[in-house]
Amino acid sequence: MKLGVNIDHIATLREARKINDPDPLEAVFIAKNAGAEQITIHLREDRRHMHDEDITKIINSSQLPINVESSINKEIIDYLIALKPHSITLVPENRMEVTTEGGLKLQDSIKETIKKIKDNGIKVSLFIDAFSDDIKKAKDFESDAIELHTGAFANLFLVLNTNLNRTHNALIINNPKVKYQMLLKNLEDSAILANNIGLEVYAGHGLNYQNVKEIVKIKEITELNIGHSIIARAVFCGLENAIREMKNLIKR
Repeated sequence: MKLGVNIDHIATLREARKINDPDPLEAVFIAKNAGAEQITIHLREDRRHMHDEDITKIINSSQLPINVESSINKEIIDYLIALKPHSITLVPENRMEVTTEGGLKLQDSIKETIKKIKDNGIKVSLFIDAFSDDIKKAKDFESDAIELHTGAFANLFLVLNTNLNRTHNALIINNPKVKYQMLLKNLEDSAILANNIGLEVYAGHGLNYQNVKEIVKIKEITELNIGHSIIARAVFCGLENAIREMKNLIKR
């Protein structure tokens, strides 16, 4: 199982002071030395963290494959195609959201974007919820892969296994144990379905050092894209150590 390290939050830290430090590009080389197999970055329409020059520098300088998350915004897609990253993951985007809140809604208009990207020799993945209809539609749209949205699973894990509900970020969820088991089973069934119909299967969103052990048991998932928890851990132990810790958990 491969680890893609999302380094967006390094740019978030930089933008908090509107200066040029820390530089996300430096993280690329640290991630490579730590054993990461991929770098994931998101060029949002509002440029809240990564900027165009970041994307250009990272794609042109990285020795690791670069996966760029993007909405279907035509200008951004055209910009990315010209840079030719290893892959583009199409994601939903809402300017009011703190982070991506769910999977992409697979409307027919997305087919043209997928074709355009693939015609330029770039791999395409769709960030979707674990619904069988969406998985089948992703195949019909000729996507190369899907990335299963693990956010709801991650939230329920926090409710059941941490003190989250004693904080101001508490989540009120009825019957969390039952829903947790259902979500985990659904992720497994969805991964099996996608693999059986010829889609590569990835997973990401909200994965951390505690809950990832459940996801790595799903053998059909071949790649995890993890950002926030790794960058948060790096504050205390350094980025290279944080990535190595996650790699070790994935290997187990």
